[in-house]
Amino acid sequence: MSRKKIIAGNWKMNMTPSQAVKLIEELKPLVVNDEVDVVFCVPAIDIIPAVKAAEGSNINIGAENMYFEEKGAYTGEIAPDMLTDAGVKYVIIGHSERREYFAETDETVNKKVIKAFEHGITPIICCGESLTQRKQGIYIDWIRMQIKIAFQNVSADNAAKAVIAYEPIWAIGTGETATSDQAEEVCAAIRACIAEIYDTATAASIRIQYGGSVNAGNAAELFSKPDIDGGLVGGASLKPDFGKIVNYK
Repeated sequence: MSRKKIIAGNWKMNMTPSQAVKLIEELKPLVVNDEVDVVFCVPAIDIIPAVKAAEGSNINIGAENMYFEEKGAYTGEIAPDMLTDAGVKYVIIGHSERREYFAETDETVNKKVIKAFEHGITPIICCGESLTQRKQGIYIDWIRMQIKIAFQNVSADNAAKAVIAYEPIWAIGTGETATSDQAEEVCAAIRACIAEIYDTATAASIRIQYGGSVNAGNAAELFSKPDIDGGLVGGASLKPDFGKIVNYK
């Protein structure tokens, strides 16, 4: 089965609304590629101007986080229908920075995944290991646990539409990159885990990204691997080089 590549930029806590519009205008002509789904996941305050700036282009706008309740007394949080009303199609869930700094757990990731699907938002579900977990040889077990909890009570139909982003924590923003073989090993293990939870058809449909210091120089090799269906790109998504990553061939 041929899966369409998906390359998403995670802007993190960068870009004011006016800077976001300027960057999108600059990147629009550089990220044209009908063979790839292109997503910019932007800070909440940038979403509305980003959606407007991206109109008529192939760029989809995503959010970096979302809460798992519909509405209520949750000061500072963003509800799913706020995102859909603003034109958001994707949301990053469970990024390692959310887990490390903002007490995100596997259980809250699962609640957010379920809520995203209820509202027709495609979750980009993050998983990945620390350097210690890799050195101790427990990284596959760790990631399987993250995946199994993230997909609890998620139907096979919805799971097939999800995006999983494998991001080794030791390679995020460090300049270190997992080798293409290391990345493929884990992405293949994630696909096998999805096949265990559901079936081979679901596993064949789900798209698995690699994230962790993806750049114009290593994108083509990473994305050529059979189980790597694109990338979740951090710092390089804020530069014109993002166009080279999207057009990696």
